[in-house]
Amino acid sequence: MTDSELLQTACQQFLGKSRREIENSILQTMEGHLRAILGTLSVESIYKDRDRFADLVREMAAPDVGRMGIEILSFTIKDVYDKVEYLNSLGRTQVANVKRDADIGVAQAERDAGIKEAESERARLDVNKAKAESELAYSLQGAKERQKIRAEEIEIEVREKRKLIEIEEKEIVRNEKELDGSIRRPAEAEAFKVREIRRLIHEKVQTVAEGERFRRVKVAQAEAEAIRARGAAEAASIGAVGRAQAEEMRLKAAAYRAYGDAAILEMSLEALPRVAAEVAAPLSKIDEIVVLGDDRTTSEVSRLLSNLPPAVQALTGVDLSGAVGKLAGLQTA
Repeated sequence: MTDSELLQTACQQFLGKSRREIENSILQTMEGHLRAILGTLSVESIYKDRDRFADLVREMAAPDVGRMGIEILSFTIKDVYDKVEYLNSLGRTQVANVKRDADIGVAQAERDAGIKEAESERARLDVNKAKAESELAYSLQGAKERQKIRAEEIEIEVREKRKLIEIEEKEIVRNEKELDGSIRRPAEAEAFKVREIRRLIHEKVQTVAEGERFRRVKVAQAEAEAIRARGAAEAASIGAVGRAQAEEMRLKAAAYRAYGDAAILEMSLEALPRVAAEVAAPLSKIDEIVVLGDDRTTSEVSRLLSNLPPAVQALTGVDLSGAVGKLAGLQTA
């Protein structure tokens, strides 16, 4: 029940009654419940187990007093006695038992105290051990945590360095691209241009050299062909001249044989002017001739005349002396 409900019930039950009347009504109700409870318990149980007795009174009396608007907050047995002092006897026995139990309790307490002290010491040692283990574990845990933190810091540093490396690599790539765009590609283009120019010049030189070599070869071949043709022509000419001279000599010989010595002599005489011209040719280059003596002049003229027959024979192939001798023999005869 709530406080307001208890208050309403109490007003209904005790309205118009005095304080004393209210106390007597409550006391009578409680005494009735006490008598009912005492009838169910032995004297020893009442004397020894007062807490149980008080709990039973609260349990049995609470509903009745509750209907009166009263709530039992606390109920305590202050004392239990009787007129024949039975309970006192029980009390003395109880006191003796209590004393005995107290002595035993003291001994047990001392024993237990020693045990407790040993256990306490062991517990203290265990506590110290546990504390040391805890401190060690704490230190190890701290070391592990520090190691973990350091590993994470190293990992962070590694990631940062990797990022820096990536940034530097990107910067290098960008610089290389800029270098390619501003320097390397133009340089490569210029180098390619130079190489192409050199290649074209080389090809041109090779072409010119090949052309010159081809021209020289063709010129040499043409010259060789010309020399060969000229040689063949000269050989043919020489052969033709030789054949013509041979034919001429053959014809002359045939004519000489046909005409006889007189004709040969006539032909020789016809050739004498030319022979004389050939003999006199050296003398035409002389400005003046100094004659030192008559005998000397005669001998020179004789020498020149003696050279005529061989000259005529060299020019015409006719032995002039022999022909004249034969002709003189014929006339003498």
